[in-house]
Amino acid sequence: MIAYVTVGADDIARAKRFYSAILPALGYELEEGPEGLSCVLPVEPGQSPVLPDFYVKPTFDGRPASAGNGSMVAFEARNQQQVRDLHAAALLAGGSDEGQPGFRVSYGPNFFVGYLRDPQGNKIALFSSDPNEPGRDG
Repeated sequence: MIAYVTVGADDIARAKRFYSAILPALGYELEEGPEGLSCVLPVEPGQSPVLPDFYVKPTFDGRPASAGNGSMVAFEARNQQQVRDLHAAALLAGGSDEGQPGFRVSYGPNFFVGYLRDPQGNKIALFSSDPNEPGRDG
């Protein structure tokens, strides 16, 4: 099980603007501290944490942050409309388009996805694969 994912950022304020546009709608609580952003799913008292946590932090070695070639973090949305809405909100919040929301031939018929880059260049996917929604072939 993946416990957490961390991406680097040189400008935490820009990163906060971007991630604040999408993660709260997916249920994440964002908290800014001296170490960057902590994004966690809320836990009811007495329940186990819901993983993974997501962190946006300056680099530990002090060198500029860089996006990993081939690295991507994917967040599951409730439905196709939420993918569209959050993709648009992320673009307005300083992200860049890496693939408009829609179906991709190389994925299953219900996998609806939009791709973005955060202000640092980290690749982010927003997807829904709800079998109760219209699929690629229907």
